Amino acid sequence: MPTLNLPLRPHTFLLALTFGTLAACSGSSNTNESTSSSSSQSSQPEPPPNTASCSTSTALIIDAATDDGTHDDLGPENAIDYNLSANSRWSSLGDGKSLTLDLGTIASITDIKTAWYVTSGQTAYYELEASTDAESWSTLEANGQATTDDFKSDTFDETKARYIRIIGRGNSENAWNNLIEVEVYGCDGLETATASPLGPLSIGELSAGEPPANNFDLSRWYLSIPTDEDNNGRADSIKENDLNNGYENPNYFYTNDKGGMVFRVYPTGYKTSTNTNYTRTELREMLRAGNTQISTQGVNANNWVFGSAPEADRAAAGGIDGTLRATLAVNRVSTSGEQYQIGRVIIGQIHANDDEPIRLYYRKLPNNSKGSLYFAHEIKGGDDTWHSLIGSRSDNAANPADGIALNETFSYEINVRGNTLHAYIYREGQPTVVKTLSMADSGYDEGGQYMYFKAGAYNQNNSGDDDDYTEVTFYALEATHN
Repeated sequence: MPTLNLPLRPHTFLLALTFGTLAACSGSSNTNESTSSSSSQSSQPEPPPNTASCSTSTALIIDAATDDGTHDDLGPENAIDYNLSANSRWSSLGDGKSLTLDLGTIASITDIKTAWYVTSGQTAYYELEASTDAESWSTLEANGQATTDDFKSDTFDETKARYIRIIGRGNSENAWNNLIEVEVYGCDGLETATASPLGPLSIGELSAGEPPANNFDLSRWYLSIPTDEDNNGRADSIKENDLNNGYENPNYFYTNDKGGMVFRVYPTGYKTSTNTNYTRTELREMLRAGNTQISTQGVNANNWVFGSAPEADRAAAGGIDGTLRATLAVNRVSTSGEQYQIGRVIIGQIHANDDEPIRLYYRKLPNNSKGSLYFAHEIKGGDDTWHSLIGSRSDNAANPADGIALNETFSYEINVRGNTLHAYIYREGQPTVVKTLSMADSGYDEGGQYMYFKAGAYNQNNSGDDDDYTEVTFYALEATHN
């Protein structure tokens, strides 16, 4: 996958805000996995008693997957990445090789779906076991067989478990075990996946005097700027190939004397659509990388979907889940205009068909020396919910003691895993800020919902003086997907 978004629904969120080292966010424990067969470790104990029944079984979060380390460079994480490509699978040679899943908490499980990589005429053999403590195991399926790479469902009486063990018994031709993906269904599992951040994005070698594409890989982005050179009444779009071949604009998009990629935008100018109130100089992710035979919109190879999306959408999309990392500085924000608009700029987004799972804002008021960071999460077809990271988004906010000054370099990371959204803010010498949000009731796991990242300067002031510009400089930018 390449490297490098109705009536109002009822919704609930699980939020966690953490200040401290990232080690404090790493969460669940992993057990050391053994290659011994189930007969040597399992005494077939009675399943743990069930105290409640699942009125509805849904896909549970699988927080981690481990094996004994022998996996032909196709590791256990591939089996829980929601990616249905055979290139993203767990592969291990030997009868009795096992994969252990950690649900992060004791949940009620009702069925397990596995998709095995098998060639025509092959049959994959496996066993399924469950445990609450990773020591005593009960058998869920003793003679599992799969003859296609479609999901095969094994259903059983409701069982309490935190750990699931998948024991490979090879296939009808050899001893290879090749598991593309596994899904566990039930109830009372984790509401959000444990944070697993990549950390701040390092700044590479940058050269002043070069167009941005000579310092950054822009082959999978296009640029919107608030001009109208083609006279269509909307902001111009600089498509992937033109952008990556050295496009620059001295008024809106250029390289500064440190090699940074500068996004400048004024409060007036052409907008991307009639539904947009504000101007922008902003990148839009394009996984098609210049292949115009692939449509810009839709669940297709140009866009990505959440891992919680339907199976057909995951198979059709250009990526599954995603992480956007950037290292940047906000150089200038607006100081004039309506009070509620002053000082606001969006510096990163996930955009869906019509809504935004996240819009990341920086805001500094004229009388403050430092700015705040916060984000909006929009319910599909509904309202925004607001979440503070540093300081306040208030029109009368006090100067945030831990805020970020203009021209101060910092990093952000936006990560989606299934229905879990993580946002991280990194600063040198400062504790990492983490916020986690469950999107299980936000509507983005429905069929037809596609996503793309955006990064740059999306001005949130259309009432300021004409020369009251906003400027953001990126020193590193990367988008990745499963």
